[in-house]
Amino acid sequence: MLMEKNLNSPARLLLTALFDDGAYQEIGSYVKEKDALAAVVTAYGYVNGNPVYAFAQDKSIENGAVGMAQAEKISKLYGLAAKTGAPIIGIYDSNGAFMDGSAASLNAYSMMIEQTAAVSGVVPQISIIAGVCAGSAAVMACAADFVIMCEDAELFFTPNIEQSSAETCADNGISALTAESPEAAVAQARKLINVLPVNNMACTPCMEYDAPAVAAGTDFASYVESIADGGSLIEVYADYADAAYTALATVAGSTVGIVGTNKELKLTVEDCSKMAKFVRTCDAFSIPVITLIDTLGFEGSAAAETAGSVRALTRLAGSYAEATTPKISVVTGTAVGAVFVALAGKGCNADFSYAFENACIAPLMPEAAVEFLWHDRLKGCDNLQAKRQELVKEYMQTIASAEAAAQIGTVDEIITPAELRNALSKTLSMLEGKRVTNLPKKHNNFPF
Repeated sequence: MLMEKNLNSPARLLLTALFDDGAYQEIGSYVKEKDALAAVVTAYGYVNGNPVYAFAQDKSIENGAVGMAQAEKISKLYGLAAKTGAPIIGIYDSNGAFMDGSAASLNAYSMMIEQTAAVSGVVPQISIIAGVCAGSAAVMACAADFVIMCEDAELFFTPNIEQSSAETCADNGISALTAESPEAAVAQARKLINVLPVNNMACTPCMEYDAPAVAAGTDFASYVESIADGGSLIEVYADYADAAYTALATVAGSTVGIVGTNKELKLTVEDCSKMAKFVRTCDAFSIPVITLIDTLGFEGSAAAETAGSVRALTRLAGSYAEATTPKISVVTGTAVGAVFVALAGKGCNADFSYAFENACIAPLMPEAAVEFLWHDRLKGCDNLQAKRQELVKEYMQTIASAEAAAQIGTVDEIITPAELRNALSKTLSMLEGKRVTNLPKKHNNFPF
């Protein structure tokens, strides 16, 4: 006699909320684990019209305990996703593996982690942490392109209530988005799937769109909102690394990634990691990257050096340089030295580079440049501070001006904020056919 399935289990209810019209087809629904059904529901269906595979751990069976049967069900799902080129969404809610003293759980988790690694960069992976996600399961979940965590969920390698919270995981960059409930997390996953290509060989989605919410003003927020189609912005990793901004959006109906810098803060190791990870994700699926630059530069303190700032900057510059997806940079304010080289330099990354009329582009910060280049002009001044400010202004309007940079080809064109969206839209259209292949290699070897 067939074992009876719980059609109203939390796992199946979440899958009903995930798939269009609540319709999905289960795979291996009668597979047993010890004396009960395997504590995971695996299925396929459509999300916003796109084919998607998904699994949801079923806490109503043995607290979602993981064994070889569950691992085999999930691994089969990953194999199908790889064969068909469809995204995969995992909903995690389990207290861990069966505690029977054997090493079987080690084989189970090894099998699943191998599968997540195999399709990384091939099909989009989204993890939803709906309850507890612990130990090796946390490693598997965090291998996804995006992690969405519910406010009362826990994700940890070793138990620690404070460090496993959703707030902590958002603060340290583990989770990209936080949701009030599992149902809200599913809604966020549906929104992400809508803007992501179905696999690394597919084109970026193209959809109907609304006009931007605002016209370009004079601050970063207005620049971003004037670029993105109305209602399309999805900021990710918002609570991690405050000097960097990362978001997915659409421009004229096509998906883009937007990277930005906070002109009030210097870039730290965490900011570099945040931007590098996001650029690599976009590049894996050929999502164009738009970078808006106005920054005080990289943190240069002894603490930053100790934390590995040079390593992080190397990884960031390398991530941009290696990315073959279309890349457009816009200097909206100050881009000096290594910041410009890493984020906007033609040799490293940018297919097109623009600058606003008042942009400052130079090898040194204006204050340092004045001291180095025009020290003689500061000698004997009655009001040294006033003279220094005067020379800084002169330097920014001459040697370090956007016009000077354009004259020597450092930037391609000078535009105004009002022209920003139109310029980007036209450039993105021209870059649709970009085809670049890197030198044959197994993978890069940037410092981690």
